[in-house]
Amino acid sequence: MADDRRPRSNSRNRILDAAAEIVAEIGAGKMTLEAVAERAGLSKGGLLYNFPSKDALLQAMVERMVEDGVAQRNALRPTLTDRPNLEARCIIASDLASCGSHSKDVASGLLAAMSENPRLLDPVREVVAEEWAMLQASDCPDVSNIAWLAVQGLLTLDMFAISPLETEDRNRVIAALHTLLDHRTLPLAPGR
Repeated sequence: MADDRRPRSNSRNRILDAAAEIVAEIGAGKMTLEAVAERAGLSKGGLLYNFPSKDALLQAMVERMVEDGVAQRNALRPTLTDRPNLEARCIIASDLASCGSHSKDVASGLLAAMSENPRLLDPVREVVAEEWAMLQASDCPDVSNIAWLAVQGLLTLDMFAISPLETEDRNRVIAALHTLLDHRTLPLAPGR
């Protein structure tokens, strides 16, 4: 029985990998099930067995991106336990890591599909709500919120390829956010 499950899991992962490659290259709107099946080395029937529609495939892609981000966040936690605002650090580190990776291209490619079908964002909404609750329970929610919101702004600028920041500027901003996260209270401006 375990052997019956394994091929399906491998087929499913091959399909998701193939779809991610295609979406990163040409976007979700131009992706076809036929192209995904061909790249995955399966028949269209094999693809449809795993994903009965393009929307089901896109939904699974979004879910996998969210799951990968949560897994990355959880893997980072043991490495950051001795610092304040732990959850904010884990969330931000995971978000920044995904920004420079292939998943950024996939997310950008999925953007049009998400605007046409907002339901595709449901897994993202759930993880954002979960992360927001985690930020509110941090050592200093205000500091954590500011750092998280700044990173979301960086990621949005990157996703739309409109960031005015050079690499050096970006690194300075990220270093400043890490310094901010070292505070357990919101630091006051000088002279206050």
